[in-house]
Amino acid sequence: MAYHQLSDGRRVYFEHYAGTKTPFVLSHGWGMSSTIWVDVIERLLKAGHEVLAIDHRGCGKSDRDFDDVSISALAGDIVDIVTARNLRPAILNGWSLGGAVVVEAVDRLGAAAAGLVLTCAASPRYVQADDFPYGGQRADVLGMPDAILANRATFFRGLSEGVCAKDVGQPTIEWMTAMFMEAGPTSIQSLLNLADIDQRAILSNLSIPVLSIVGGKDVVVQPEIGELAGKMAPKGQVARFEDCGHAPFIEEGDLYVEKLLAFAGAL
Repeated sequence: MAYHQLSDGRRVYFEHYAGTKTPFVLSHGWGMSSTIWVDVIERLLKAGHEVLAIDHRGCGKSDRDFDDVSISALAGDIVDIVTARNLRPAILNGWSLGGAVVVEAVDRLGAAAAGLVLTCAASPRYVQADDFPYGGQRADVLGMPDAILANRATFFRGLSEGVCAKDVGQPTIEWMTAMFMEAGPTSIQSLLNLADIDQRAILSNLSIPVLSIVGGKDVVVQPEIGELAGKMAPKGQVARFEDCGHAPFIEEGDLYVEKLLAFAGAL
């Protein structure tokens, strides 16, 4: 358990676990925290991998009152922490909004990134455009603050219930809801940033291996987005979890980590 302190005194929380094999850097979804990765971390450590898990600005144990919580700022924190910890070339794994974060981070890290895993990621785009028929509507994303303000607890409970396609049980849904409720008031700005972000050029020019993990029944990020991301990257591949929703690492944890270990072993 440690903190990365910025020049303005605000802090970003992270956990760094030792291991002899290729490091994994884990970036969680919007409004959640690194706690969501706990079972993945345990399995990766058991396999001998080094793991670095980060709480985005405004989430988990990181400070809540950041002025800048853009995708770019979150990616910058990952780059700074990875560099400060002097990690060996690492695999960056981002879930949902965290996927967009790690795409920008690997682009900045260059040779310090060994591979990229996109887990039901909101990349290369989250919303539709004239030349991009997948995803939601920009206006719907921009309307999220009003939906949350109408009833924060009800909103996050409903979101938690929609994360998984499989029955993961009420305790898991309550666990996710509790994480969402910890998010700071400005964290919504990270989500709003997804209304405009376009990472197609970055993915198309990546020289590192990319694994895009897709939930076939994902209702948060359209599966076609993840399929496209894996096909767009020159060294990309797609692993589709046909009966999973937005969180294959919860719905099929053992198989999910098997895919991560196989990807790391092939680097």
